[in-house]
Amino acid sequence: MKKWTVLILALALLLTLPGCGAGGKQSGEQTSAPVSQPEEAQRPQEAAQAGSEGSGAPVIPGLTFVSAMEKKYAVQFDVYYYEGGYKYFAIGDGNDYLLVPEGKDPPAGLADSVRILRAPLERIYLAATGAMSLFDAMDSLDVVSLTSRNAQDWTVKNAAAAMERGEILFGGKYSEPDYELLMDSDVDVAIENTMILHTPKVIDMIEQLGIPVFIEYSSYEPHPLGRTEWIKLYGALIGREEQAEAVFSEKMKIMDEIEAFPNTGKSVAVFLIDSAGKAQVRSPEDYISKIIEIGGGKNAFSGVVAEGSVRANVSMTMEEFYATAVNVDYLIYNSSGFSDGVDSMEKLLEKSELLADCKAVKEGNVWWLGEDTYQQSDKLSDLIADIHRMLTGVTAQSFLGG
Repeated sequence: MKKWTVLILALALLLTLPGCGAGGKQSGEQTSAPVSQPEEAQRPQEAAQAGSEGSGAPVIPGLTFVSAMEKKYAVQFDVYYYEGGYKYFAIGDGNDYLLVPEGKDPPAGLADSVRILRAPLERIYLAATGAMSLFDAMDSLDVVSLTSRNAQDWTVKNAAAAMERGEILFGGKYSEPDYELLMDSDVDVAIENTMILHTPKVIDMIEQLGIPVFIEYSSYEPHPLGRTEWIKLYGALIGREEQAEAVFSEKMKIMDEIEAFPNTGKSVAVFLIDSAGKAQVRSPEDYISKIIEIGGGKNAFSGVVAEGSVRANVSMTMEEFYATAVNVDYLIYNSSGFSDGVDSMEKLLEKSELLADCKAVKEGNVWWLGEDTYQQSDKLSDLIADIHRMLTGVTAQSFLGG
């Protein structure tokens, strides 16, 4: 257990590893979100001609292209910079946005489909849950005025504390926002995730108030760390690119060493047992499965669940689960977004006695994802590192240069 004491100190914000009976341990963080990919976005023809020197930047009448944001993993957004402080955001859903500098006007001839944002964006209604940790990581919660969750629903501690101090207010659920409060708060932009697409009338209502709706597609990123790289887009939105780049660079330091390690070939099953007594396992296409692969393992259910599944969790009977899980090297119980009290080996076995015969249980290789995982978009590289440490026994010092 001593080597895991080092791990606790290195990643205290992400992960705690209290004793859990017969070898139970806890592993840290992230969300269940859409796993299918959107169709390739088509930019408005009036605005998205080939940019200068093949940059791909939209040609905007009256504006001179300067540069495009460099990215490492994200493919669901592009940010283009123009002279005079204008910024163009091309998002994977086909929605485009132009951020107009304070005191300036949008250029004439811009396509009607391009939404206009006006800098500075200082009063945001943030309904994209996974984005809160990214704003927090940039030390930029000051631009978030309203959110779609109550203080007790946040595991981003600084966000919860800001709400308790009255610095961030509850603006209603994403599907039922408090329109009057949005107006009274003089909101500059509503940042939503793709769940808002199920309630298009809400989009219309918000925009009728004169508030642009910015829909983010981070959950559609094919590489898990593409989600984290959205911090760079948010940094560009609020004019804090340097802070965003610094955070992202720090988060990525660990990846070069991890990617240099060969795959261990060890099998991992991430699962939960629902109230009906069925097992829910992660789809092979889900980002958690991809995190396991990057960390050096393989999803034990890749050959059981059909490829291309658009569901993050796939249901099966405990007998079906046991047939594969009995020989799996590592089990990770998924408490992400749930509060079912499974935080020890004893409580896990109370869910199903079948698990007692599993190889991972007998060898003490059982971990669990914390219930706050899905809110921590800024800590995905830490989760990858934790998975790799779990599989290899490599201590935290080697990843931190010690």
